[in-house]
Amino acid sequence: MKTLIKTIILPALVLIGTATQVSAQTKRSNAKQKTVVTTTKRTTTAVNKANNRRVSSTKVIYKKPTRKVVSVRSIPNKTIVKHKGQNYYYANNKFYTQSRGRYIVIAPKVGFRIKTLPANHKRVRFNTHNYYISQGIFYIQINNAYEVVDPEIGTVVYELPEDYEKVTIDGQTYYEYANVLYEKVQVDGTRAYEVVGIIDME
Repeated sequence: MKTLIKTIILPALVLIGTATQVSAQTKRSNAKQKTVVTTTKRTTTAVNKANNRRVSSTKVIYKKPTRKVVSVRSIPNKTIVKHKGQNYYYANNKFYTQSRGRYIVIAPKVGFRIKTLPANHKRVRFNTHNYYISQGIFYIQINNAYEVVDPEIGTVVYELPEDYEKVTIDGQTYYEYANVLYEKVQVDGTRAYEVVGIIDME
């Protein structure tokens, strides 16, 4: 796998790596108290184009060898959602799985569908897609449901879930959550995180 190249950011909204500078515009509006960001793009980074920017999990080194698992004994007012034979429990804008009588926060997998988006979601338009983002999970609308998907490379978010992890790949530091890799960037002087790859679990 080719070495991941550190992003060089121009003073504008950064969303997808290209070798050519293109003007960037940001348009924000509030609709029903949801954040909407419409963007076009510019930057000068290319990350592993030959492999569609998918990274083997064998190349990823986590700063912490084990993830701290936080569990709770009960979840008030939970909703049960089934996906491929597994029960997910939804409450407080988070999904949980049950293990040994306790509930553990879990990121729903790609393909998981829900009928109603979490209350704290934000809508981001990138290229031709409207993404709905909540707790680091990306959804797109399909008919009357919302399906979990991998985000496009170059998508920018302004915060990560609290339990994100730092990783290194070929000596470069990135941030990981739900198998999505991010790089810290600056957007008009504001800290943000750009999607630069997806981890393939092996």
